[in-house]
Amino acid sequence: MENWQEAGFGLYVHWPFCAAKCPYCDFNSHITDRVEQDRWRAALLRDIDYWAERTGPRILTSIFFGGGTPSMMVPETVAAIIDRARTRWTAANDLEVTLEANPTSVDAGRFSGFVDGGVNRISVGLQALNDQDLKQLGRLHSVSEGRIAFDLAKELVDRVSCDLIYARQDQSAKAWEQELAQALTFAGDHLSLYQLTIEDGTAFGRRHAAGRLPGLPDEDLSVDLWNITQDLCSAAGYRRYETSNHARAGAESRHNTIYWRGGDWVGVGPGAHGRLTMPTARIASEAAPMPDAWITRVEKTGTGTMRESVLPQQEVAEEFLLMGLRLQEGLDLDRYARLGGSIDADGLSRMMAQGFVRTNKNRLYATESGTLLLNSVLVELSPVEA
Repeated sequence: MENWQEAGFGLYVHWPFCAAKCPYCDFNSHITDRVEQDRWRAALLRDIDYWAERTGPRILTSIFFGGGTPSMMVPETVAAIIDRARTRWTAANDLEVTLEANPTSVDAGRFSGFVDGGVNRISVGLQALNDQDLKQLGRLHSVSEGRIAFDLAKELVDRVSCDLIYARQDQSAKAWEQELAQALTFAGDHLSLYQLTIEDGTAFGRRHAAGRLPGLPDEDLSVDLWNITQDLCSAAGYRRYETSNHARAGAESRHNTIYWRGGDWVGVGPGAHGRLTMPTARIASEAAPMPDAWITRVEKTGTGTMRESVLPQQEVAEEFLLMGLRLQEGLDLDRYARLGGSIDADGLSRMMAQGFVRTNKNRLYATESGTLLLNSVLVELSPVEA
């Protein structure tokens, strides 16, 4: 099988619980104000043990606590998971341990405990620097609470990221320019900047379908907002290394880069997905999405995995192409070929002529304009099946 080590091996831990469901969110999250922490800790540890037996010895390069709202976990649970992962695999000397956090006062109060337990990177979901827009987005924190939590994270760890959502309702180009400029005055070493996407199955999706979500940007304004984002971040020293992610040199998210470079990871927790290169095949795993079903499955069988499948080689190559072109470093065409992938020659010529992609030696890159139209570019590059 293809050598995956160059992209790394990580552990993704999904904490499915939230204090409130944001109307734009299509992640696997569930509202609760009470969690049996001891029971959930035991189940997550047991699932890690199951996968460690499956993978055998590996060098662990990252752990990522996502959700949901992982900052609702008690620090003892986070510490136990980190310790178990370090015990079951060999931790890299520069192991990255990221925890996504909401900046409410309750969550921020746990930050020092998380750091004591081994977290060395905190991703704070600020989402907006406008109180009215935070309410529209269903967030429970204010701008001032967000800034307090973010500053606390910066005091506790060297690596801090913040998330912001733009292309919000009635947001002008000037307003976003001012907001992003403000964020860049206090940001850490990494920013994740996402255009608001209206997803089916969300509260926003239902409102939009009913015509009750006015003020969303048209295509021209969306492009203007994108260009403002790139210009301001670049001028401030934040390189766009992935479609929606910007970082100072060396501060890129190591865990997410595992996904984009086609590496391996174990996923534990409700709804978590994983990809593992085994001796004879690359497998995809998917855990039961509902919390009660997941924890019951773990307690009965030792794992919350609901479905496991061998990925056809064509699908492995397609994933590598899809993820690789999101990165500014581009796609390694030699590795893509070893995975069984190919590029439609006529489509490549058209995309290059239109300035959407470029090549250099053995690498293929999406240009700035190509990144804006990446789905269409991918269709052009994919070989037509006979």
